[in-house]
Amino acid sequence: MHPAPSVIIFTTLSGIGFGLLFWLGLGFPEVTGWMAFAFFAIAYLLAVGGLISSTFHLGHPERAMKAFSQWRTSWLSREGVAAVAALLVMALFGAGLVFMQTSWTLLGWIGAALSVAVVYCTAMIYGQLKTVPRWKQPLTPVLLLSISLAGGALLAGQVAFALVFLPLAGVVQVLWWMQGDQALANSGTNLATATGLGSAGRVRAFEPPHTGTNYLLREFVHVVGRKHSFKLRMIALVFGYTLPVLLLLIPFSHVFAVLAVVSHIAGIAASRWLFFAEAEHVVGLYYGKR
Repeated sequence: MHPAPSVIIFTTLSGIGFGLLFWLGLGFPEVTGWMAFAFFAIAYLLAVGGLISSTFHLGHPERAMKAFSQWRTSWLSREGVAAVAALLVMALFGAGLVFMQTSWTLLGWIGAALSVAVVYCTAMIYGQLKTVPRWKQPLTPVLLLSISLAGGALLAGQVAFALVFLPLAGVVQVLWWMQGDQALANSGTNLATATGLGSAGRVRAFEPPHTGTNYLLREFVHVVGRKHSFKLRMIALVFGYTLPVLLLLIPFSHVFAVLAVVSHIAGIAASRWLFFAEAEHVVGLYYGKR
């Protein structure tokens, strides 16, 4: 599928932002006053900035508020509701730390749970889609959650937790790629099922449906060469997971800590680009694309 920059920014930054809010809600790090303000400011800039960037991919951004109305059936609406709830609860929790030097533990736990719920809802927006077999697998929410918690631990300065979640997220990433590469073939979807003509006999394309491009081809049929895919996967693994771990194993330095965060964000951005670019939508079968 066509990897829209706004969606890549959204899934990368908001995931890390809500991951940081999760750790802050649990009391990591234990900060008050201006230090607490700094951590919450970073978390809100990432989380809210990512959410705002996602609206630029909408055909009618002015109608974004309507996304909240379908929470009973839509994971997108559930994401929006959970995000607003998480941000409001964590704002109250953060206000206690900043202005009253007080930690309202229960409120923090609720905010942490809501922050995780936001990331899970984001993952399920993609993980529910039968039309994209690469996404519709149990590891999709596991991948986004593990990356969120790993990035949040990095930003929160929780080295011990980061050294656990970064390798875990890296392993999940590789497993997700391995399963995803076979997902379309294993789904049983082909030209016959895509067109609904399988009952009529063997189905083949007599000629291309279009002589030129159209909206479906632009948005849902994006082909990435295997050579480029392999390079980007290596970039994602090295910068997103391996290098941050190596930097954290060096005796602590603020410079190395910042480099670890920057490296992680760059690697996850590459991973997110592949998340969309390698996603084979079944509509591509209609156009003879794999």
